[in-house]
Amino acid sequence: MSLRYLENVVTLEYDRNKCTGCGKCVEVCPHGVFVMEGERKARLTDRDLCIECGACMRNCPFDAIKVRAGVGCAYALMISALRGKPAPVCE
Repeated sequence: MSLRYLENVVTLEYDRNKCTGCGKCVEVCPHGVFVMEGERKARLTDRDLCIECGACMRNCPFDAIKVRAGVGCAYALMISALRGKPAPVCE
């Protein structure tokens, strides 16, 4: 069973054109958000698995990955409050 984060709140952005296939993102991601396509490029498996720890961004030497570490849950709470919707559960 894989744990899931909130849907569609993750700030993770991946620029495939900048990826050189070094595989660092695959090595450091604790949730398997990235996999290698052969030895050429990384590929996102499921963006919503990202917990925004920032390890992938910090270890990508080619700036192919951007993520605002730790903001996804706070953002989801603020948007829910502003829109008058029930707050998501963030644990």
